[in-house]
Amino acid sequence: MRSYVAEIISVGTELLLGNIVNTNAQYLAEMLSLYGINVYYQTVVGDNPARLKAAVEIAAGRSDILIMTGGLGPTSDDLTKETVAACFGRKLVYNTEVEKKLREMFVHHGRITPNNFRQAMLPEGCTVLENICGTAPGCAFESDGKLVVMLPGPPRECIAMFENAVRPILEKLSGGCIVSRSIRIFGMGESAVEDALHDLILGSTNPSVAPYAKTGEVMLRVTALADTKDEAFDMTLPVIDEITNTLPDCIYGVDCDSLEERAYSLLSERNMTLASAESCTGGLLAKRITDIPGSSGVFLGGVVPYSNEMKEAVLGIPREIIVEHGAVSEQTARMMADGVRGLSGADFGIGITGIAGPGGGSDEKPVGLVYVALAARDGTYCRKMMMGTYGGRDMIRARSVNTALDMLIRHLTGRPVIANMY
Repeated sequence: MRSYVAEIISVGTELLLGNIVNTNAQYLAEMLSLYGINVYYQTVVGDNPARLKAAVEIAAGRSDILIMTGGLGPTSDDLTKETVAACFGRKLVYNTEVEKKLREMFVHHGRITPNNFRQAMLPEGCTVLENICGTAPGCAFESDGKLVVMLPGPPRECIAMFENAVRPILEKLSGGCIVSRSIRIFGMGESAVEDALHDLILGSTNPSVAPYAKTGEVMLRVTALADTKDEAFDMTLPVIDEITNTLPDCIYGVDCDSLEERAYSLLSERNMTLASAESCTGGLLAKRITDIPGSSGVFLGGVVPYSNEMKEAVLGIPREIIVEHGAVSEQTARMMADGVRGLSGADFGIGITGIAGPGGGSDEKPVGLVYVALAARDGTYCRKMMMGTYGGRDMIRARSVNTALDMLIRHLTGRPVIANMY
């Protein structure tokens, strides 16, 4: 199989100014690696035709595949198609099929303005890439042995177009079918995971094993290339078995997107329910669960008893418990979990209380101290976390919710709920 080199060119002055984060480049680089395509360069260019032209010419001289994002919209600063087409000696031609789809779309979304039809101007001879999430179509063409792909800038549109329209193109280039599996790990850092799987990560080429650090967790991607998808899938099985046998206590799911998705699936399979009482996390656990469509079938509700008075009034925590042990304590976390479970009638209750900072800490109870409790039919579990100030308030909250979900998943899968995670 030929080895291809790709370059990602992200277009948009807002990216250069730091107004938005360039998540498209991160996503595309990760996806291209699945197909064995090397990304040696990434470029960000403002909405300037001359600088974009220079960037495209440089990329064409050193890369086989050029993927552009941004600058495909209807306004005057959306100049990617015009500039890129000119670099490869192609005229822009009006596409009546795109015009028809635009008119159909705006019947449902409001009045169409003349500049919207600029989006129907596309490089001559290109393949039109349908935009199922927006109005701006993408396009792809080959020129002088180079593959040129133009995708919209909004991440939702870019990702959907890549998944639906660009993947088939890359599969043809790779000369086979690619299957990628994900293994989700919580409770081990990236360096520890790499150390435990050192020989497998370095020694495997097909399937390949690649680690990715996420917020408070690690993902391993196992990717196989074969003549058919079934063959590629089968090739991943022994590798996944080896990984799960090596890290049996830390893997919470295979081919799932997140801790909350795994918890939701397990609760659904068992026809069980959850409720939450969150203090320092301010409802973040409830948000992450309810972001999942259909979560009303497993999540009965949550409360945010931020003040001591609310802990007493809503959850029935005796004032003397808070006075004697403090709002941030194992005793309070346990009673929060028990209280919300009893209040809601759920199978599980989660209580989270802690000091997310930046202020409010003391020598006895520093910033980063969090107690997470899980109330279940067989008893109430509690984990004490000492996270320090690394990552700030948002990181402390995110890791607290991750820990709560991990405790729930452990209980649902029969693993020890309490482990020395931090």
